[in-house]
Amino acid sequence: MKVTIERSALVKALGHVQSVVERRNTIPILSNVLLQAEGGALTLTATDLDIEISESAPADVAGKGASTASALMLHDIVRKLPEGAQIRLQLVPDEGRLQITAGRYEGSLAVLPDEDFPTLASDDLGVRFRVPADDLRRLFAKTRFAMSQEETRYYLNGVYLHAFLDGNAKLLRAAATDGHRLARLDALLPAGAEKMPGVIVPRKAVGELSRLLDDAEETVEIGVSESKIRFSFGAGHLTSKLIDGSFPDYERVIPKANPNMLRVDNKDFSAAVDRVSTVSADRTRSIKLALEANKLRLMVNNPEAGSAVEELSVDYSGDPLEIGFNARYLLDVASQIDGEMATLRLADPSSPTVIEDEEDERALYVLMPLRV
Repeated sequence: MKVTIERSALVKALGHVQSVVERRNTIPILSNVLLQAEGGALTLTATDLDIEISESAPADVAGKGASTASALMLHDIVRKLPEGAQIRLQLVPDEGRLQITAGRYEGSLAVLPDEDFPTLASDDLGVRFRVPADDLRRLFAKTRFAMSQEETRYYLNGVYLHAFLDGNAKLLRAAATDGHRLARLDALLPAGAEKMPGVIVPRKAVGELSRLLDDAEETVEIGVSESKIRFSFGAGHLTSKLIDGSFPDYERVIPKANPNMLRVDNKDFSAAVDRVSTVSADRTRSIKLALEANKLRLMVNNPEAGSAVEELSVDYSGDPLEIGFNARYLLDVASQIDGEMATLRLADPSSPTVIEDEEDERALYVLMPLRV
């Protein structure tokens, strides 16, 4: 293998793939990136056996071939080379080294055989369709905060992506919940996605995909099977195993007829929640909302630290109501609201509250109350 590639192209591709590599690996080959030079391109691939990311970059291939080298070391070396540098990578099989040359810089890295590098087979992806990159970015960006961090509830450690029929509307829906809050986002169902199975995309894959989508072009191709999902965008691909479990029937926890409607300026509301909750207990972060006609009082009483109260003018004409929430959860939802106004639909102190973005009718959030 002998290839010359421009620094910026190699830095970008390495930056995309190397983040999937775990820093501590008991299997040495998993610390490496697979380099494949052929046909005017250098393709880089990294995996942790659950997720695989690959990306191709244009290159001058003087000798085709493949090898593997440390992903983190190669990335560190390349990003420290000067802007505009032409980098030559050459495999020296007899020495078991990958030579790296750029200007006056010369270095080498130990290699492992490319045939030992594991790959995630993705030939069985029966359902394929294309999604606008903006839609996919939105579906994951606005639901990922609600994913569970509890490993024992593994089936909640991801985003549930599925086709959904809402009356006559055909939707691609993403949902995530940790049992305390729920996020549900809709987009138009793309052609070809009607038969896709409901799949749970793991938390790590969601994080990697969200980062990769920043550089995605107009559309992303998705391939889905019962056990894997693949996202293809431009010269890059992310393939991930799916969580083998059943996502709960989240529609059952979404209230259909909460009678009390609160409209509040989202920016003012989130700022007030942040201020008042400063003295709340670290463990529960509880805050009480006291509602009466066109008035909202935010209250915290922490015997160990102190108390705080703030009053906001709001649009509310329902019954007087006091209800408690985890302040951090309230702020997480508020950060997803794009519009100026947020709508909270409430029932009673022990029932879930629905939160909506007035400028995005396809976004819906649910919060479970706290007893305060």
